[in-house]
Order: sequence, then C-alpha cells, then structure tokens
Amino acid sequence: MQAVFVTAYTAVTACGQGLKPLLDGLLQQRSFLMPARLIKPDFLTFTGEVEAPLPEIADHLKAYDARNARLALAAIDCENGVFRSAVAKAVGCYGAQRVAVIIGTSTSGIYETELAYQAHAESGVVPECYDFKHQHAWVASADFIKKELGLGGPCYAISTACSSSGKAIAAGQRLIETGICDAVIVGGVDSICHLTLHGFNSLELTSQHPCTPLDRDRDGISLGEGAGLLLLERERRDDTRARLAGYGESSDAYHMTAPHPEGGGSAQAMRSALNMAKLKPEAIDYVNLHATGTRLNDQSEMCAMAALFGPDTPCSGSKGMTGHTLGAAGAIEAVITLLALQYGFAPGTCGIRHVDQTFNSHVLSETIQMPDIRYVMSNNFGFGGNNVSLIFAKEDANG
Repeated sequence: MQAVFVTAYTAVTACGQGLKPLLDGLLQQRSFLMPARLIKPDFLTFTGEVEAPLPEIADHLKAYDARNARLALAAIDCENGVFRSAVAKAVGCYGAQRVAVIIGTSTSGIYETELAYQAHAESGVVPECYDFKHQHAWVASADFIKKELGLGGPCYAISTACSSSGKAIAAGQRLIETGICDAVIVGGVDSICHLTLHGFNSLELTSQHPCTPLDRDRDGISLGEGAGLLLLERERRDDTRARLAGYGESSDAYHMTAPHPEGGGSAQAMRSALNMAKLKPEAIDYVNLHATGTRLNDQSEMCAMAALFGPDTPCSGSKGMTGHTLGAAGAIEAVITLLALQYGFAPGTCGIRHVDQTFNSHVLSETIQMPDIRYVMSNNFGFGGNNVSLIFAKEDANG
C-alpha cells in the first residue's frame, strides 16, 4: 500500500462544530444525546443533533441548499477555516484538477424531500426551492463540496449504509495510489430525517434512553447527525501527524439488517486491514468500535474482537456521545481515532455502566492516557454486511 497522509481533518457533531468540542466531549465523557427535536416522532427516542445555527449557502450554490450541505459547509469553515486553508494549499501544490471528492452518506438529502412532500400534501404544490438532483441525490453533498472549494477532480458518493464514509476513506487511498489524483477530500455527511427515525423504530432498534453501547443492559441505538471530512494527500506536509496505514473491506451478506452472529464479516475486514498495514493484532494500541448499542450488533462485533485481538487491546465505542451518525459515522469516528493519536489517549465508552460480562475484550469504561499510542483502528459495519476497518498510524511510526 502506498503511503497516504492525513494532512487535515474536521468534524461537526452533536458535541459542536469543530475538533475542540469533540475532543472535550471525549475527554470529559459527556453525552450530547437529548430527546428528538428537529423531528418530533410519536415515540420517545434520543438523538444527537447539531444545535448551533448552520452557515448559509452562497447564492451561486443555492440549488444545493439542504441540511446536508450546510453540515458539510460548517465542517469546512469551522475553527477559522483551517480545513478550507489546507485544501487551498493542496490545490496550490497539485492543481484543482488533481484534487478529488468522495463523500459517504446513507440518506443524503431525504430530509428536504420529506419537507417538500409535506408542503405538497398541505398545499398541492412542491416548493420552488426544492431540487431533487442538487439536494436529495446521493452525490449532492459531494458535488456541493467540489463546487464550494473550486475543485476539478473526480467526484462521487458511496452509500453502503453505516460503513459509507469509512469506505470513502479507503476509496480515496485507491485514487491516489492509482495516480488518478494527488489529494482527495474524503468523509461523510448525514442528517436526521423521518425515514431513519421511523425506520429504525419499526425494526425495534431505537432506545427510549440515551444509548449505552457495550453495556450489559443496552437496548438500542440513538440516531445522530453530522459531518466528518479528511484531506488525504500523496505528499507529506511539515505538520502532518498521521497516515492511513491500511484498510479492510468485506461484504458477508449474512442478512439484510442483522450482522453475522459470530462477526464473520467484521473479522474479515479487520484482518484485511491488518494484512494491508503489515501489522499483527498486538501492534494495534486502540480500537474504536462500531458499537451501536443494539444487543446483536455489539455481540457480533465483540465476538470478532475477541477472536482477533484477545482480551488485552483497549477498545471502546463513541456513539453514546454523538449518536449513530449513519453514513457519516465512519468519517466522524475516524476523526475520533485521529484525535486519540494526536493527543495520546484512548476514549472511554460514554454512557456505559456495566460492561457486558460475555465480552472477552478490554472494553474501556473511562478515558485513559496513552502517550505512546502509535496505531489505531476504526470499525464501521453496515446493513447487508457492508464492513470496513481503517488503521491510522502516527506519521513517525514504523511499519
């Protein structure tokens, strides 16, 4: 695998806009889950929603005006536009035609379509501002980011449910390795919508409380929303702190929604990532788990973890803090692993009270300091067995 460097990253979550509120939430183990507010269903559920006002879309891109696009723009421009500046440097180095965009999403702009249908039901007219191609279509957010940043390289979306943006990161590496691009903006964006809230509730997967992944008494997920973006580059920069060391993908297709009970597909993805990175399991210092908070998903993943890593590798889940951000989860949780690398810690599992004693892994209940952390893995597993595992390394770590 050709080295691909992570030269910038950013996120917008229920914790706030930018890396600092996310880092503070991880260190403080604070949950940002609250009763659903943007959409108020007729059942009790907690969500991780972005509360702060989102930025306005520029007039020349108003056709893209959707919650997803605004979440993406917030990620680009938060913290004084550090990410935007990094992209500008990449354009200056390689040229706009050599910078690509790959964005993962699960539901894209369905929220805008729901609003349009609601307006049509009430008035018989679809709002003039509604634009399916630029707001709802899977590629809409990717295309918006490309135009917002003035890029000319390939641009496409990946939609494989909850593994979407993790797979986007893997796809970005391939674009660079094959010489198609020199830099790629990869990540994911997803927003709260009626479809996901009611869909997961119909599957009896939503919790009536803030979700408690990996807990003995876990009873379901809490949905979230947000955006996570990473800039991958062929060339290292002076302030580069991490690189993508390997990735693994699998598609076990065990069931449309349920995972393989023994974690067959997830184990295959993790093993493939280790093989690509030329690492043994014991080299991984921390694993950020998919850990949704449902009984079957957590049990399946922990079976795979125990088989591959044994009882010693620290691992935890972060969805008790942000909620399950679906297609954006892979990118947001990649950012979490990068923060762990940068600041030398492994986050605890927010909301956990009693670790499920059937798990044979080192589940972290509290955040611990790890000044010598070198390699981290991030897992994301989607419906239909669409699985991805990513390994990030400190740039000065030896393979």
